[in-house]
Amino acid sequence: MPATIGLIAGEGRLPVLVAEGMRAAGLDVACVAFRGHADPELRGLCSKWSEVSLYRPGGWIRRLRRWGAGEAVMVGRVAKTRMHDPFRMIRDLPDWRALRLWYRRLRHDRRDRAVLAAVADELQRGGVTLIDSTTHISEHLSVEGQLGSVAPSQLQTSDISFAWPMLSNLTSMGIGQSMAVREGDVIAVEAVEGTDRMIERAGSLCRTPGWTLLKTAADDHDRRADVPTIGVDTLARLAAAGCGCVALGAGRVILLDRPKVIEACNEAGIALVGVA
Repeated sequence: MPATIGLIAGEGRLPVLVAEGMRAAGLDVACVAFRGHADPELRGLCSKWSEVSLYRPGGWIRRLRRWGAGEAVMVGRVAKTRMHDPFRMIRDLPDWRALRLWYRRLRHDRRDRAVLAAVADELQRGGVTLIDSTTHISEHLSVEGQLGSVAPSQLQTSDISFAWPMLSNLTSMGIGQSMAVREGDVIAVEAVEGTDRMIERAGSLCRTPGWTLLKTAADDHDRRADVPTIGVDTLARLAAAGCGCVALGAGRVILLDRPKVIEACNEAGIALVGVA
């Protein structure tokens, strides 16, 4: 009988890729999916399934332990519109674990890193170990060098060399994971608005096409959740905004999924490179 592994799933394509990787490794996938978030395709990849409240981690733990999942991966976006829904507290009353996390850990520090560490510790306390979210999708991680058929121009290569140290400093300070650059000028830096909004802003500020997007994670990034990602939808936004090159931290960014992202770059004439 195959070993069981847990999957705590939010929105998007990433939980589907992770479930496929788990199954390819011969594992039995037991999924707790945040209510109203999961991709419809995900359920068919899981032998055990339950929709749970985002604010009731005790329910996640009980189901995963009942199913025999001592380890779990937590991936997928949490919709900001749902998090700020004024009626969420009526539909999803927090359980005692969530209230304890808030009172003891998160009242004064609600940064993503603090939330992840608190959730991971609570899962561990309940008998479920949260593991590296990229464990079963290594084939979808960025790698060093040119990934597609389009080579970066000399100007784009120069912009990458110029801006990469700055991006590394920004990620280490927890400011953002992306930056847009052209001809030695920083056009835009990602903050709380996210990569998609930053891309739109960069496109509106830089009318001349060919600018470069840089994206990576900090050296000490906690890979148990929220590893930076880029997908086909992102490439469509980049092409519309006039981006000509995408530089990704090698081994630090997930491509959703890699063959399709590379194909989209080739079709759009966007260079795609991994930076060591």
